[in-house]
Amino acid sequence: MPSVNLAVNLKTNNGYSLPPADTGVRLLNWIANTATFMVHVERRFDPFFRTAFDALFRQLLTNVTTALINMGRRNEGLKLAEEKPLPDEEAHLEDIINTMSNQMRRLWKPGDFQRGGNTKTHGSVRGEVIVREDLPEHMRRGIFAQPRKYRAWVRFSGPGPYATPDIDDVGFMSVSIKLMGVPGAKLLEDEKFTQDMLGVSPPTFVTPDTTANAQLQHWSYKNAQLFHFLNFTHPHVLDLVMQSLWIKTQSSPLESQYFSCVPYLLGEGQAMQYSVRSRLKTRTRVPRLPLRPPDNYLRDAMVATLAKQDVEFDILLQAQTDPHLMPIENNAVFWQPRLSPRVPSAVLRIPQQKFDLLEQFAFAKVLSFNPWHCIPEHRPLGNQSRARLRLYKELSRLRQTMNRVEHYEPTGDETFPSGV
Repeated sequence: MPSVNLAVNLKTNNGYSLPPADTGVRLLNWIANTATFMVHVERRFDPFFRTAFDALFRQLLTNVTTALINMGRRNEGLKLAEEKPLPDEEAHLEDIINTMSNQMRRLWKPGDFQRGGNTKTHGSVRGEVIVREDLPEHMRRGIFAQPRKYRAWVRFSGPGPYATPDIDDVGFMSVSIKLMGVPGAKLLEDEKFTQDMLGVSPPTFVTPDTTANAQLQHWSYKNAQLFHFLNFTHPHVLDLVMQSLWIKTQSSPLESQYFSCVPYLLGEGQAMQYSVRSRLKTRTRVPRLPLRPPDNYLRDAMVATLAKQDVEFDILLQAQTDPHLMPIENNAVFWQPRLSPRVPSAVLRIPQQKFDLLEQFAFAKVLSFNPWHCIPEHRPLGNQSRARLRLYKELSRLRQTMNRVEHYEPTGDETFPSGV
């Protein structure tokens, strides 16, 4: 395993705090900064009412928002698992790469250069994925073809592009699972035996396509993401509503459900999305609310849980059954379970462990997660997935070059001798 610089200089990096809006227009800056302040206030009180709100209203409002989004879409008559490239798709990708690269350079200094998205690492833990024996025949494809176990590294993280105190982020989490010992040809040649699975806590992607994502990145560079959703030329109000229904003050990365948001092949001619759902029924209390909790309270919750018990997640597959209502090219549309149920396919088991080791935390710097680290039977689908092939490669290369670390394919045999 390559060596990693363990030193972190928090004072010289802008990304460890939330920079003020920088739109060039004083009024827009004030609106963006005020909206951020109001969100931070809400986050302090969110846990006191959110459980009841979610139980009563979240699914209903998700269904209504999905219906409104679909009312504005045209049925293009595509087949199941069929892709349709967007106009100027490559130009939008180039724009996204340039904007995100410039933002990363703006926020981070060499040696502590962080990811452009899913930035803050809460923890990287050992696990195993156990494929179930009772999976329906039509879902026995790829890594799910036979009951078996895969060793895994699992990185839990916050949103990006900043790595703020947990209470100051936008309120969602992500999971990156790297299966090891996966046989067969891979679509990316830099890793030979891995399969990556990625998910976030909202069930839809923040943008419908690369066209919108390029617009979002420009506003993100100005630290004023609100105006991607609320503007007079290309508004995305319903996307904002959908995200707002699912982001919240999180309790622990081990207590959430994560969604792929984008589709993948499930064997030839069949598309799927997947989710990763915690089996934990209890919820960790966020300390000190409505006052300010510790900056890394989500990591603290992980440490406390894994010090005393194993944690398991169900991995669920959802096969595409309607090409219009479960689209490939629009990732802001919620795939309704009534159209196709989520079927338990495997179990992610994270054993009791101590993971808050300095070297193990730094280990995340050398890992690269990319949905194209996969076998052909699970090729990523859609324009945002096609974009991620080059986007993730180039941003990962930039990050590792700035940190002077080499790409590394893990085996599961890594050891980390010292503690914090």
